[in-house]
Amino acid sequence: MRKFLPFGALFLLCTMGIHAQKKKDDVIKDLDSKSEKYSEIAHEIWNLAEMGYLEEQSSALLQETLSSAGFTIDNGIAGIPTAFKAEYGSGYPVIAILGEYDALPGLSQEAVPVKQSAGGAAGHACGHHLFGTASSAAAISVKDWMEANNIKGTIRFYGCPAEEGGSGKVYMVREGVFDDVDVALHWHPSSANAASAGAALANKSAKFRFHGISAHAAAAPQMGRSALDGIEAMNAMVNMMREHIPQEARIHYVITDGGKAPNVVPDFAEVYYYARHNTRDVVVDIFDRIVKAAEGAALGTGTTMEYEMIGGTHELLPNLTVQKVMYDNLEKVGGITYNDEEMAFAEKISKSLGKENLDATIAETVQPYRETARAFGSTDVGDVSFTVPTAGMGAATWVPGTPAHSWQAVAAGGMSIGSKGMMVAAKTLALTAMDLFNSTKTVEAAKKELEERRGKDFKYVPMLGNRPPALDYRK
Repeated sequence: MRKFLPFGALFLLCTMGIHAQKKKDDVIKDLDSKSEKYSEIAHEIWNLAEMGYLEEQSSALLQETLSSAGFTIDNGIAGIPTAFKAEYGSGYPVIAILGEYDALPGLSQEAVPVKQSAGGAAGHACGHHLFGTASSAAAISVKDWMEANNIKGTIRFYGCPAEEGGSGKVYMVREGVFDDVDVALHWHPSSANAASAGAALANKSAKFRFHGISAHAAAAPQMGRSALDGIEAMNAMVNMMREHIPQEARIHYVITDGGKAPNVVPDFAEVYYYARHNTRDVVVDIFDRIVKAAEGAALGTGTTMEYEMIGGTHELLPNLTVQKVMYDNLEKVGGITYNDEEMAFAEKISKSLGKENLDATIAETVQPYRETARAFGSTDVGDVSFTVPTAGMGAATWVPGTPAHSWQAVAAGGMSIGSKGMMVAAKTLALTAMDLFNSTKTVEAAKKELEERRGKDFKYVPMLGNRPPALDYRK
């Protein structure tokens, strides 16, 4: 026998649904009205292009933006001058939104669809100027909504420096700055709009420094011991090792100092290594073997060697409970539409990527939801995800098909295509946070899922050990 609700109760449920929907629409409209303001902030950070742990002006600009909006600022957290926490409200739940703002070295910094000379400068080839700005915009929008509707709880923005190899969030996790957070939200610039369960590789990195003996390379070579020989011997052994590691693993390196003149036997040389895999245990094993290769190379070349840990991150552990909420909100927000100028720009970028035809529908639509993904890169969000239920998304700030860390990513991120995609992320993050404040059941389900997925006996151990933040790794 079918049961019917009384008309009054039915009317109340309907009006509550309309009211909630209206509130989300209001937040979207409010963010649309401020898109130019946030675009200016993002472009200023793009122009600054400050590298990891050197983002003094970028961090200060975001702090000022959040402070002016009514947030309380706690800066210099976890012993990192450019890291900060911005907070509004009090009590449960504590919803955190992560933001980044570091640039990469050695990239062009021009918003044009033609490759420019890098000139040794830094560039925002991973779009972190958009990342930090959109996350700030979302946090401010949620704060305004909470204030207007007397919503209980705490909204936080975390200013997270040095994601690009500096593992900034790892130090923050290690120092406990996320310990009272209930759910963390993040996003990343991309060439498509997606909010499926993400994946990222665990990563361990270090700089290996060899010391030898200088001598004239022609007149007295027998007196010298080449530090560069040590590095070349190490690299040869590691490259042979590639045959004997899991095929999903990645090892890459760059010689950061190989000497100054061919006729001087180098008494110092340095090589910077990364090791990656889907699981941190495999990464630790590979890294330990790289260290053995370095030790053997030093022994064989008559040099000495020491190494400095630079970074170490866990793989990403997505929270499906929150991830589905985020996906539903991204579907509501939708993608972006290029105007004529943006379309012409995007077509040139697409051709530079070897594609004859641009598929702009990728930017206009949302990718289907998936609960699994293949990992390619690494992120220090991984450590946060093992500590707090974490969900993320990507927004089409780049032309479809654009790889991260490319001049094409720099170019689109420095013009209106990047700004439009950024606002998709800001809206989605804000709506997702609102849903979490409105449903403590979802928050508790997310926390239960985290406990189940990471294991009953899980204990967080940072992969970079107890070293202090590598504040000079980009100097």
